[in-house]
Amino acid sequence: MLNLDGLGYGGKTVVVTGGASGMGEQVARILSELGARVHIVDIRAPTVAHESFHQCDLADFAAVRAVAEALGAQAPIDFVFPCAGLPPSVKGPLYCMKVNYIGTRYFVECLEPALGDGAGIALISSDAALGWQKNLVQSLEMLAIADPDAATAWCEADPANRVRDGYTSSKEMLVVWVQNAAVRLGNERRIRLNAIGPCPTRTAFMDEQGQHLPEGFLDAWPYPSLGRMATAEEQAWPLVLLNSRLNAPVTGAFLLTDQGFASGVYTGAIDPSFMTGGR
Repeated sequence: MLNLDGLGYGGKTVVVTGGASGMGEQVARILSELGARVHIVDIRAPTVAHESFHQCDLADFAAVRAVAEALGAQAPIDFVFPCAGLPPSVKGPLYCMKVNYIGTRYFVECLEPALGDGAGIALISSDAALGWQKNLVQSLEMLAIADPDAATAWCEADPANRVRDGYTSSKEMLVVWVQNAAVRLGNERRIRLNAIGPCPTRTAFMDEQGQHLPEGFLDAWPYPSLGRMATAEEQAWPLVLLNSRLNAPVTGAFLLTDQGFASGVYTGAIDPSFMTGGR
């Protein structure tokens, strides 16, 4: 690896959720190679180098609290990478929402007292969240509910509108939360909070989700910058770079790592009708 000491991860304490597979695994590997002390939270044991492993299902809020309290012993924590996420095909839309947004947010908020001033948090949303603005009124209503059990109950009260497919709505919520919470975290403790928005990426997640997509959907997806689906490592690097303290002025950002898909759709360079079979 190139000499990347300037990124500032050497000797730092880092927590990665979802570090046993996919992008989270690659983030954990890269950070370990950069000299960080990496603590992994996942439902499965990781195979990459790590300082400690804490088994946790982010949909189990009592377990989330317990793991965050245990990680408090590592304070001050310098960086957090919430990378855990899953599609709705695993256990349904509500479970997807609980893991991807409610549990992820709750974990970060429970861990917040253990973060050092000036810490960085960088998580994975998705370009599935590109339409977050049109649902902002409802998203802000959910954002105001900090208690995870209350947030779950709010979703259960009207799942068709508040949960929808579970994936798109949870990724939209991450974008809204990042942009909102970054202001408070910055003003109070100079903690930065950012997100990336990948397009389809070659991971076990996509292998699972791909089984539920229309035939040829992923083949028809445009990949201008690579000419193919990105790898997990290729998405991990932008996340690592984004969270580096070299990006000190950047917070509340939703960085699209989607090979130009969103910008192409916005400007007419890409016709998105392939997503609906040409309709």
